[in-house]
Parts: sequence; structure tokens; C-alpha cells
Amino acid sequence: MTEPNNWQNTAWGTGSEATSGADAPSAVPGGQPGATPRGAAGAQAADGAPTTPYAQAYAAPSTASQASYGQAYAAPQPAAPTSPYGYAAPAYAAPAPKKSRAWIVALVAVILFFVLGAMTIGSCTAVMSTPMSFSSSGSSWADSVTGDTVGIINIDGTIQYDGTTSSPEGLRAQLDAAERNPDIKAVVLRVNSGGGVATAGEEMSGYVKDFSKPVVVSCASITASAAYMISSQADYIYTGKTSSVGSIGVIMSITDLSGLYEKLGISVDNITSADAKDAGGGSRPLTDEERAYYQDQVDQINQVFIDTVAEGRDMPAEDVKKLATGMTFTGLDAVDNGLADEIGTLEDAVAKACSLAGITDADTVYLQSSSSELSRLLDIMGEKDENSVSTALKELEDRVGLEG
Repeated sequence: MTEPNNWQNTAWGTGSEATSGADAPSAVPGGQPGATPRGAAGAQAADGAPTTPYAQAYAAPSTASQASYGQAYAAPQPAAPTSPYGYAAPAYAAPAPKKSRAWIVALVAVILFFVLGAMTIGSCTAVMSTPMSFSSSGSSWADSVTGDTVGIINIDGTIQYDGTTSSPEGLRAQLDAAERNPDIKAVVLRVNSGGGVATAGEEMSGYVKDFSKPVVVSCASITASAAYMISSQADYIYTGKTSSVGSIGVIMSITDLSGLYEKLGISVDNITSADAKDAGGGSRPLTDEERAYYQDQVDQINQVFIDTVAEGRDMPAEDVKKLATGMTFTGLDAVDNGLADEIGTLEDAVAKACSLAGITDADTVYLQSSSSELSRLLDIMGEKDENSVSTALKELEDRVGLEG
């Protein structure tokens, strides 16, 4: 079967510190009475402070004389002046930069992120997440479910031995977890696979058949070959109108590279314990006897496929054999020929599972190893090693320039 700033404060000078002579600024037009004409050297305001052109006087007044609008503006001087109230104005030096405590905020944010992530992971109902590889010995979401629930198991991709729910060990682990939890009333298999290894499909078919609770299949885009063999053991099969369903049959591919080797001048010497030991190795064509032998194997496996489907679908083996053309059927044709029961969606499959389980409504949870969700969380963080948190913080500190 076949199938990602620094600023500086200035000190204000008093009127007595004003300059005189040619360097003295001009009087302000329209100023207070007694102001000298514009351009006169050494002009001073009534209190002795020099005037500036087009400016109001803002000289820091002493205790004896208060500045008023139109008085002269005294240029800033480095000496510390007295204030209008008779005390020395403090010299304002730029404050020393305080040590940043932003790293504390960052640390708290990261910790909260992980805490919230853990709370989400621990949610008992309506957990919706994508399938991932996991160890079959890991705990399952099914272990924390409470209340009437329908478990959804994704069978997505090639049927093989890879530890996911598209493998015998992965599917068995989740079915066993659902079996243990009395609150999981039924299971829906969401299937989107073109098939794969015949023996893996055989094993998975047996697990579905032996499961004590109702099982409903929801066909996605394709449910073919070994994937259909597994699906045929469910209590009910929903399919889309345009889904590809069926492909009952077996294929064994043997590539003969001997002609290419000869053109390339490559010679292969096979030392075997029997004449047929190198059959199918690609270095020579099959003999007639070897071809007949392999054909017999394919026929046996195909018969197992037919018998399994016939038993699961409650159909005569002869009727299934007529459909075993190796070709897929549309969902519409699959309903007509008995390979599927009804056109419907995943939601329809969940509702049917509830009905078969004798309940009116239920939460849903995707059954998979809970450890896989931790891997997904670390993927989001961009870290997968044990020091992911400290590494992420160090990178944040280097980027922002945080100080401890």
C-alpha cells in the first residue's frame, strides 16, 4: 500500500552681575519708564540690570528688588545665585542613572507565559491542538478529561511505525487512555491518509475493532488503502462528497536497475545463501518463479484486506472484492456502494458519536500525548533544550541592554 540624555541646568545671575559697555544689550522697546533708547551702550533697567533686545526682563530678583515685566534679562552665570526668597538655589547636577530593573519585569513576563501555558495545557475540556509525534508511553489528554466527552483522534499522513496516532503504538495508546476514562463516551477518528504499511494498517484495524466504546470515522480529503482498512472497523463512516475513499488493494514495488548499471559500467556481485536472496534488490530482473512468488504474497495480503473490510462493513466478501480495484471512489459513490454511510462533516461525526453513546451533547478533546503539547510550546518559544528559559532571557537582555 502506498501512499517549518544628558542635559545641563544653568544658574541664573543677579542684576549686579550684568555686563556693561559695548557688550551690554539694547533696551527693550516699549519697556518700563526709564529704559534707554534702543542701541545705547550700557543701558540698564531701573534696578541696574542690563536690558536685552525684544526680551522681557527675567533677572532673578533679590530680596530687595523684585523683577517685573519689561525688566532686563541677565545672562546665565556659573555662580550659584540667591533665590527670590533669600536662600541659595541648589545646583542641579544631572542625576545618576538608576539601575534598570526591566529584567525583573521580563522575568515575570516569561514566568507568567509559562504558567498560563501550563494552565491551558491542563484544561479538561475542549482542548483543540494539532497532532504531533510522541512516545506511546506518555500520558494522554484523556487522563484529565471530566464530564461527557467525545475524544477525537487524528490519523493524518502515512500509516507506518513512527509513534504518532498514524501508527499502531500511537493509536493504541490513545484508545487505551479513552478506554480508562469513563467520561469519554465515544471516539471520532478524523482520517486524512492515503494509506501506508499493510501490517501497520492490520494492527490498527484490530485496535479499532476491539475498542469497547462507539467509534465514528470522519473522512477528510482522502481515506484510502490502509487508512480505509482501519476506518472500515468503525461503527459509522462520514465522508465529504469530494473525498477520496477506498483504494482496496495491495502493491509491491520492485525496481530493476540492472540496465542502468550496465550503461554506467557498474557491476554488482551478490553473494547469497540462496538463489532468490537477492530478488528484488534491483541488481537483476526477477525470474518467472520469483515474480509468481511475490504475486502470491500480494494476493494473500489483498485477501486479508477484503475480509477485514467485509467484516467491518457487514458486506459479503464477494461484493467487497468487486470494489477492490485499487481505485478510490468519491464520497458520493462510496455512500452508494456501501464503503461509507453518510455525507457529513466532523461535527456530524461528533453528533453521531454522542447518539451512539446515548448522550445528547458532549465536549470534545483531541486525544494525543500531553507531552507533545510541551514540545509545541517550546517550539513557539524557539527553544527545545532544558535551559530554554534562561537562554531566552539572556538573548532578551543582550538585545535591550538590560542591567542587573
